[in-house]
Amino acid sequence: MAQEFRSQDPPTLEEEGGAPACVMCFNANDASGAGGLGADQLTIACVGAHPLGVVTGVYIRDSAEIFDFMSMDEDTVAEQARVVLEDSSVQVFKVGFCGNPETLSVVAQTCSDYAQVPVVAYMPNLSWWDEEQADAYQDAFLELMLPQTTVLVGNHSTLWRWLLPDWSNSKSPGPRDLARAASEKGVPYVLVTGIVQPDQHIENALATPLTVLATERFEHIDAVFSGAGDTLSAALAGLLAMGDDLEASAAEALGYLDGSLDAGFRPGMGHAVADRLFWAHSVDEGSGFEDDDDAAATADDFSLPAHQTRH
Repeated sequence: MAQEFRSQDPPTLEEEGGAPACVMCFNANDASGAGGLGADQLTIACVGAHPLGVVTGVYIRDSAEIFDFMSMDEDTVAEQARVVLEDSSVQVFKVGFCGNPETLSVVAQTCSDYAQVPVVAYMPNLSWWDEEQADAYQDAFLELMLPQTTVLVGNHSTLWRWLLPDWSNSKSPGPRDLARAASEKGVPYVLVTGIVQPDQHIENALATPLTVLATERFEHIDAVFSGAGDTLSAALAGLLAMGDDLEASAAEALGYLDGSLDAGFRPGMGHAVADRLFWAHSVDEGSGFEDDDDAAATADDFSLPAHQTRH
């Protein structure tokens, strides 16, 4: 039987004047809109919670690749979180890319100071980064962040390379193997994505070291996406913040991600981006990957009122 897992109870309408549950997100800004803090905030709002965004740095990237990363000073990261936490009640922490071990340290300390608040942590693919920097970051995440983590989210291949680098079995590690490795640092749950199946499907599994609690299978989408992991982990954090149990939240978050990817589009010449507002579109609008006979709208197609601002 799965252990029941819920976040702190969100504030009621009477208690907070109708305020939704809050999720504090630690992540980097991504100007391309593919992932990062912007993806977190939009996703969390879409599932009904309120995002509190803490900037950990800035990606220098376009839709095709990441060229560089500029870290935020760790004291600035800590102060962003501190002033918000002294003012607002947070139901869940969501930890994305923090940029360096120093920032990871202050984020982990913040989570430790609020030990009653669940933590959803996401490990992205760092193959774009300098190998030495990536290794140092993953080592710090292992030692500092995992002991604070409630649910670790990551792609199967990323988690395999990171958590089980010496795996020698001819068969690839399963979700329980990855959960067992994460549990050595205190993580009770792992949500493993992107497990390739032979029938053109992708399997995703919520697991503990002892059992696979739930699996969801989706058809493979023939496109390369950026930001899918941020979208999934943010959706999971938002749903947990509203008091849903873990298995239900994971299933709904995976369904939300699948819908976002199915409606995905290419904003530039590179990778596709999840349409996190897919649910707001008409059902007959179709996928963003399909050719449209109508020309794309321009600014001239919209009639806007004249500015009335007075200085």
